[in-house]
Amino acid sequence: MSDQNVNMQLVTFQLGAEYYGIDIMQVKSIEEAKEVRSIPNSPGYVEGIFNLRGEIIPVINLHRRFHLSKADLSEEDELLSGFLIIRLGGMHVAIIIDKVSRVLSVSGHDVQQPPQMISGIGAEYIEGVVQRDDGYLIILDIDRLFNMRELQALESIAR
Repeated sequence: MSDQNVNMQLVTFQLGAEYYGIDIMQVKSIEEAKEVRSIPNSPGYVEGIFNLRGEIIPVINLHRRFHLSKADLSEEDELLSGFLIIRLGGMHVAIIIDKVSRVLSVSGHDVQQPPQMISGIGAEYIEGVVQRDDGYLIILDIDRLFNMRELQALESIAR
């Protein structure tokens, strides 16, 4: 968990019915949805790969990974869907998001320990939770989203 006296900058996004945040320092970019090429025999949560300015990027579907439904979005909100390109274990990985929200500054004082289970995502993947007027924001610990074997599989897909 982060230091109580530190402000965190989070890129926030919607995935299913919930809002999530990732430390801005772990986000390379936000990209429009691109054509994804599927990879035979890849793990079920791997949507495929796409080419981002000459780099082959594995695309992860967190809806599948955590058994979440896609968000029910208006046509206008669907324009805000796409990929978050994150730095994970020395490589770049794209995660599919329903809708990008905004960059938010959060005080360490506002971050609470996560409950044991939130909407299908286990507490081991969550750094903390921030209570907001419209619900709560779940701060993901992206370094824990995949175990070592899964990271190696993603690296081999990206090659």
